[in-house]
Amino acid sequence: MWGLTVRGICEFNEKFLLLKVRSKSAHDAGKWEIPGGKVKKCEFFDEALKREYFEETGLEIDIKSLYNVVRNDYTACKTSEEVKSIQLIMKVTCDSEDVKISEEHDEFGWFDMDEVEEMISKDLLTPPAVNAFKN
Repeated sequence: MWGLTVRGICEFNEKFLLLKVRSKSAHDAGKWEIPGGKVKKCEFFDEALKREYFEETGLEIDIKSLYNVVRNDYTACKTSEEVKSIQLIMKVTCDSEDVKISEEHDEFGWFDMDEVEEMISKDLLTPPAVNAFKN
């Protein structure tokens, strides 16, 4: 099975928004990720990204460009099915740094590129986030 995920790299005041996956998550618990999520059936991916971003951060975004495309394979929690996931990483902007995270995440942070690179070296980011920032 193939899936499509869309994520948005948001830069505000030269810092990038990352969300910490909740500690009880079945995938990548405690690691930092780029906001976004799965595209629903018959949903345009840009609308999916705006929906997911708002659900996870409370931020309304504008999509500016394609940043990167990465693949992330995983086992579905509910069905144990192997999923090959293509992740579209979009460059997005927002008008505020006032984030209101959902229950999917334990915390959020705005990090400059040096901090992101340090987090990568310490294995603190999810594999798709690492691959996205290697652009």
